[in-house]
Amino acid sequence: MALLKGRALVGLAVFLLLNLVQVYGRIPTTVEGPFKPVTVDLDKSFRGNAIDLPDTDHRVQRNVVGFEPEQISVSLSSDYDSAWVSWITGEFQIGDNIKPLNPKTLKSFVYYGKSNLFLNHKVKGDSLIYNQLYPFEGLQNYTSGIIHHVQLTGLEPNTEYYYRCGDPSIPAMSDIYQFRTMPASGPKNYPNRIAVVGDLGLTYNTTSTVSHLISNQPDLVLLVGDVSYANLYLTNGTGADCYSCSFPDTPIHETYQPRWDYWGRFMQPLVSKVPLMVVEGNHEIEEQVGNRTFAAYSSRFAFPSKESGSLSTFYFSFNAGGIHFIMLGAYVAYNKSADQYKWLKRDLAKVDRKVTPWLVATWHPPWYSTYVAHYREVECMRVEMEEILYKYGVDIVFNGHVHAYERSNKVYNYTLDPCGPVYIAVGDGGNREKMAIKHADEPGNCPDPSTTPDSYMGGFCAYNFTSGPAAGKFCWDRQPDYSAYRESSFGHGILEVKNETHALWTWHRNQDMYNEAGDQIYIVRQPERCPVEPKVSSSVEF
Repeated sequence: MALLKGRALVGLAVFLLLNLVQVYGRIPTTVEGPFKPVTVDLDKSFRGNAIDLPDTDHRVQRNVVGFEPEQISVSLSSDYDSAWVSWITGEFQIGDNIKPLNPKTLKSFVYYGKSNLFLNHKVKGDSLIYNQLYPFEGLQNYTSGIIHHVQLTGLEPNTEYYYRCGDPSIPAMSDIYQFRTMPASGPKNYPNRIAVVGDLGLTYNTTSTVSHLISNQPDLVLLVGDVSYANLYLTNGTGADCYSCSFPDTPIHETYQPRWDYWGRFMQPLVSKVPLMVVEGNHEIEEQVGNRTFAAYSSRFAFPSKESGSLSTFYFSFNAGGIHFIMLGAYVAYNKSADQYKWLKRDLAKVDRKVTPWLVATWHPPWYSTYVAHYREVECMRVEMEEILYKYGVDIVFNGHVHAYERSNKVYNYTLDPCGPVYIAVGDGGNREKMAIKHADEPGNCPDPSTTPDSYMGGFCAYNFTSGPAAGKFCWDRQPDYSAYRESSFGHGILEVKNETHALWTWHRNQDMYNEAGDQIYIVRQPERCPVEPKVSSSVEF
């Protein structure tokens, strides 16, 4: 009798659970995958307003005087106990006769504390300027305002700090701002929400993306490359959706650097209080005199390069609670003999999965994308690096570059693999180049392999598939099995790590209401099923 009663109770519980699922819906998990590929047809009524904000827009205009700080932002160091505050003072100059400002004429101070009435800590940092110079008659040169980077140390985890920045001797100090530090590294500690966005730009659609993003109250923002799109402009301020189409005869690929200042001003309300972590994209290359590249990117942002053992602004790592983030560079040497690969191997070997169970990697151009745009463009990077990321059990990879959304099934070497990462492309932030629409697996869309080399790094590795359903072909003739969901729409994503094994991923479309999800899934780690390379002593040399 007791047994029958117990079975009845179990049956009732199952019945109630099933009814709850039917009423409220249910979020799938990757354990139930791989999933049948899904393509959401383009909503042709919504193309987005991918038009750049003009310099007359109040959100991009300079609203400080003299050497008061502007473009204020916060970024993370390698762990919770340190953060960076960055800002710019003084006006940029652009034209034929520019005279760079002298960073030594100003001091870089941040006053901070746990109360806005008692900023009892004071720390001094460094400052610099950068130039964007062209050796051609008629092109205008640029020199920046003074860029300040100050590192705050001795911070407590998951704590609200108030700060103001500037030079008190002028005086030229900012208002008081606040930010929250990351939780301490540990398997039970995670930021509530991490926003992920790529290819943001500064269009009216960007404003919609950022507005939606802010409504989700993130604790951290990851920007996976392609920031201001200043390189869609000539130095006279004339812009175009397609630079090479509109300006085919320019002697060098020009950029209009004031767009960086506009972007910094527009983003300040968000990034002055929510830490922003950026990795470089192709639109940050910005070649200038002497073959110098990435000057704006490397100067304007603070990176935890030194703290994470890197010698480069192109690749570094940091912790956010129980997550270890690896930011990789697709536009710097990535082969196994290069410094980046050696650094990556050292960094992965030091990760203790008992402390940071989640391992998330980010770089700009995706390895697994089924759109015609940039199809298999960085195959050489995948060939060099995919094995080590798989061996150390990377859980999630975020990319941009392709201006659409796509989420993969768990995959390794183009093969469905329950221990492979989930690859998520979020290059749909809102830039003026508009959305990617065509898929390489649709009739007549497969690119010629000769058109897909890594144009910046100079490699070519994208050959026909040698096994599987697409053997002997360069493209599948249907949506590939590794592609779980794809849709052409502007938006952003939110990552919520719940515990050591479950993380909720939600992608939001700009055209939807703020609380709606375009795509949602629980990404599940299975450490018992998928053992990873063990942590080794930090003294090991490679």
